[in-house]
Order: sequence, then structure tokens, then C-alpha cells
Amino acid sequence: MVKRDDPGTIGRRVQQLRHERGLTQRQLAEPAYTPAYISTLEAGRVRPSDDALKHLAARLGVAYEELATGRPAHLATDLRLRLIEAQRTLATGETERAAAQYTRLLAEAAEHELPEVQAEALLGLGECALETGELSTGRQYFERSERALADAPLPARVPALRGRAVSHYLAGELRYAVYLLESALDELNRGGLHDPDALLLLYASVIGPYMDMGAHARAAQAAEFALALAPQAGDPALVARMHRSVARTLLAEGRIAEADASLAKAAELYRRLRLRTELANCHWMRGYVCAQNGELARAEDELRAARDMLTAKRAVLYTSQVAVELADVLHRRGRSQEAAALLHDVLGDLSPERGAVHAAAAHRLLGIIAEDAHDTETAEEHYVRALSLLERAGAAGDLADLCRLLGDLFRRTGRVEAALDAYRTGLGHRTAPGTTTLGPAPAQPLL
Repeated sequence: MVKRDDPGTIGRRVQQLRHERGLTQRQLAEPAYTPAYISTLEAGRVRPSDDALKHLAARLGVAYEELATGRPAHLATDLRLRLIEAQRTLATGETERAAAQYTRLLAEAAEHELPEVQAEALLGLGECALETGELSTGRQYFERSERALADAPLPARVPALRGRAVSHYLAGELRYAVYLLESALDELNRGGLHDPDALLLLYASVIGPYMDMGAHARAAQAAEFALALAPQAGDPALVARMHRSVARTLLAEGRIAEADASLAKAAELYRRLRLRTELANCHWMRGYVCAQNGELARAEDELRAARDMLTAKRAVLYTSQVAVELADVLHRRGRSQEAAALLHDVLGDLSPERGAVHAAAAHRLLGIIAEDAHDTETAEEHYVRALSLLERAGAAGDLADLCRLLGDLFRRTGRVEAALDAYRTGLGHRTAPGTTTLGPAPAQPLL
């Protein structure tokens, strides 16, 4: 149903169009209405019925919607088609062009007061910002998208809320990202708002932060729910993203063949949909799976493929994160000098506010390389930097291992008390596996 303007605005519009066409009030009114009715309508003193507006639109030679709202006919449809085109542009890796398309759409939607289209355009601009690593800018776009849909049901706001959570996650604010996603899941499930696409998007998105926080039990449960919801979801790209996320939990459980199969399903869907960014992420994950399985040559090929695809898209933050994992593979293949050079190159693009977990991984690996070269002072410096980044991010999944490395270094250099402190800190991060420390898990979906 078209949301009409107020009677005064419609009256002024009718009067202006009548004057432009050189019609008298009598000519406009005949044969169904009187000149007095037209006069009252133009003065804004009567709310015209749909039938009256249709009559006037036909006499004035304009569409009913244009007369009722002031918008050109089919404007909303045209903008939605252009939104789809912008989404495809972004998916194929042309981030700058997509951002320009979304910016134009946002201006037109604002001019014609179309909040749903505004929200979609803001969401697209947020996704563009994530691609280029502008996390603060992206977060602002996602917040504006949520505000544009303030009166809409929660499922409609979920994509923007998920974008905001991802921006916090990439900035190293794992606990807050999980809080946002869990709160939305709880509200959807407790409120009986069973929207498979919204639920699947949230469950797929929360797996990464859970894994980095060491909350493997919750990650596995989220993966289980996501797999159960997938047959009900209507968006194949969303199903592919779910398969990619679920692969992380399968890998953590040692189910490597199943993880690889899940990624193969995702990659096939991405190829079919021609989603270049997501396909790059799929190569990234498959490289990670291969590295964990000891297939280092294949892991290097997959990670290089992901890096090349992301570099071509100018996705600086994601490219740097892939480079860290590629450096780990190079080190394990005996090419430590090449790995160290790669890590030093990318550390400038990573920081506590941009890719904190991967920045910590880079410092951890540089520490290991320095230890191999018997440079304990440099190794300690890198381990301490990594520890600071992980503690700030709340990435308990990696903290315990790093404390072990630091403790071993202290023990080898004769600092027994410092080693014991490091080991105790590491044990502290292993005391509560499977929890986010945020209270009870969210309510379960009605599957």
C-alpha cells in the first residue's frame, strides 16, 4: 500500500499540475466531481479517496503514485533494481564503483523519503567500508541503517546489526561483537520471530568470534543450529557463508574431511553466484584447513590464490590477514626469512583497532622465528606485543598458547618466577572453556 502525503501537500500538487496543463477546476472535476470539491481539495481541507486520486491522475496525465506521493512512477522499483546491481558490483570486487552506486542511491532515497531503500544503501556502504578496512566508517553506516529501520521488526534490522558486530569483531572487540549477536539471537528466538535467513546470518557470524575467544562449545552449537536452518533459508549466498563458518568448528573438532567438504560446497555456490570476495575467503579457509592437516604445499597455493584475489579488490585488511597465515605456512616449509619479510610488510596495515587477532599472530610468529635464530630479546618483545593485543581483544583461544611460548622462553633464559607467572596466566585462560563469560547462551531456535 502506497503511503500518501498529507492533504495539504496533495492539494498543492494537484493545483500545480492543473495550472501546468492549463485546466480549469471544472475541466479537472468532470464528469465525476464538482468544481467546489476540487477547490476544497486544492486548499487541503479534504482528504481525497483513492478513487478521487485515480480520477485526478488520469485527467492530469500522471501515475496515481506520483500524485499521491510526489515520486515519479516506478521510482521504488527502479531504485531496488539499482540496489541489486550495486550488490553485484561489490560482490565481483569493484568496491569503489559499488560505493559510488550506493552513494547515489542513498541521495535519491533520502530525497524521496524511502527509508527502506536508504537502509539498504547504507548497509551496502557499510559493507564497502569493511572491504577496504575502514572499520569506524563502516560501523557508522551500519548504525545509520539500523536507525533508518527503527520502526521495522528485528529480522529486517539483522543485516545492519550483524555488520556492526563484524566491524567490532575485526577491530578486536570480540566480547562486544558476541554480545550484539547473542542479544539479537535471544530476542529472535524468545520472541518467536522465526526468520530462517536472519537466524542463519547471526549464527554463521557468531562462530568466528566464539572460536577466537576459545568458546568452542558455543561455536559448535551455533554451527549445529546453522546447519539445521540452512534448508529453510532462501539466500544461497547466505548458505555458502554458513558452510564456510561451520568449517571452522569441524576443523576444531578434528573433522578435517568434513571441513573440506563444507568449504567445497561453499566454493561451488560462490562460483555459481560469481561472488569474488566470498570465493577469495573460501580459498583462505581452505588454505587454513590444509595447513592444519599438514598439506603445506596445497595450503600455500590456496592462500596465495586468496591473497591475489583480495589484493586485486584492494581489500587491504583482509589481504593482510591472509598474508599472516601464508607467512605461517612459509615458515613451516622452512622459508622463515621470506615469512618474516612478509610479516613486517603487513604489520603496518594491522593494529589493535584493525585486525588485532591477526596482528597478534604476526608478532607471535615473528617471536618464534627470532627464537629459532637465538635472538631471545627480539622474541620476547614480539611475544609481549602479541600478549597485549590478545588480552585487549579477549581472544582466550590463542592466549593460553602464547603464555606457554613466553613461559618456555623465560624458563630457558633462567627466569623461573617469570615463567611460572606466564604459565599461571595461560592456565587462567583455559579455566572456562566453552563460555563467553557473558552469561547463559541465547535461547535456542524452533527448528
